[in-house]
Amino acid sequence: MFPVFGLPSRPSRIMKIPANASAPMMRTKATPIRYFMGTDYSTRTLAAIVLVATVLGMGITARLGMWQLSRAAQKQALQTALDERGHLAPLDDATLARTAPEAEAQHYRPVRLQGEWRTAATVFLDNRQMNGRPGFFVVTPLVLPGGDAVLVQRGWAPRDMADRTRVPSVPTPAGRVEVRGLIAPPPARLFDFAGGVPGTIRQNLDLAAFAKEVGVTLRPLSVQQLDEPADGLSRHWPAPAVDIHKHYGYAFQWFAMCALMAGLYVWFQLLRPRLRRRA
Repeated sequence: MFPVFGLPSRPSRIMKIPANASAPMMRTKATPIRYFMGTDYSTRTLAAIVLVATVLGMGITARLGMWQLSRAAQKQALQTALDERGHLAPLDDATLARTAPEAEAQHYRPVRLQGEWRTAATVFLDNRQMNGRPGFFVVTPLVLPGGDAVLVQRGWAPRDMADRTRVPSVPTPAGRVEVRGLIAPPPARLFDFAGGVPGTIRQNLDLAAFAKEVGVTLRPLSVQQLDEPADGLSRHWPAPAVDIHKHYGYAFQWFAMCALMAGLYVWFQLLRPRLRRRA
């Protein structure tokens, strides 16, 4: 080829020289960037995130475990108080609670009351169990000398499996009687499909509504009768107890999760990488 305007006839050799000279410079400049944004930086960031998450998870689970232990201690103190109440002197109608806070403080204390049964107001609470058998709780108001009344859980009667609407005949003496028992909360409420239909057989009993129904003022509590079962009713009431063991179980689960997170972190973040490097 002929030269044009005095330029050499082989321009390709001029083009290759600066390109080959600049290549090492580009590789040299890219090395620090690749070190800063590459694998080492990402690994350190991930390790820090794992460490923070592990410490946070261990702190939360350990705190929850301690909270469950404190709940167990509170219920243990409550159980001790309930056991001590059972050995106190019996209360009478004059010292029996008239308000809900007073009644809660008297739960499971012995009581000895005198009064007259409101026999016509006897109710059979359905789907109640005693010793694993289905039947009724028989409850009857006991009218006290002052004119008000207390709901007495007189005992348990078995169900007639042939006729669900038949209730057992419970002998109820007339006139003044003496009832010995333990102060207890009103009977526990069960799920009611019928929506609280009144009658002799019921699923639940609301004290306020029942007081209006029978026309007598009821104390905000009930009494579990403990007299000898001359009326044929069973009175094997369960001992008052609070569920303490479940809190110990929950605490064990939380502490186990805390220990598991610590063990996984030590293995995957500390021991396993060292074993790989030695191998």
